[in-house]
Amino acid sequence: MTTRQAIFPADRHALYERHGYSAAIRSGDLLFVSGQVGSRADGSPEPDFADQVERAFENLKATLAAAGCTFDDVLDVTSFHTDPERQLASVLPIKDRYLGTKPYPAWTAIGVTWLAGFDFEIKVIARIP
Repeated sequence: MTTRQAIFPADRHALYERHGYSAAIRSGDLLFVSGQVGSRADGSPEPDFADQVERAFENLKATLAAAGCTFDDVLDVTSFHTDPERQLASVLPIKDRYLGTKPYPAWTAIGVTWLAGFDFEIKVIARIP
């Protein structure tokens, strides 16, 4: 059986306990990060879309740091958008601030109809240094 270790950032938000999942799982030298949303500490969504995206990236940054990683260790990104055509203009400059270093990670953006009260979610796979 593969050894798995749950990873949580220091400022662990309420969604993990409320919905029963780990922020990330370490397996060997890979880190599988659950979808990060723009949630406040109490689990509520950031109301402004750009602020929600920024907070999702900050939540992702904290989860990566808890495993000893940075954005430079990210290999694969999947993002989920409730209205991709309208939202990408806001998402791309924020994404570029966090993931703008070459070589860029692989990235798949998916349009969805529901994200549990959120409008943006990002999940990644990273290699632990």
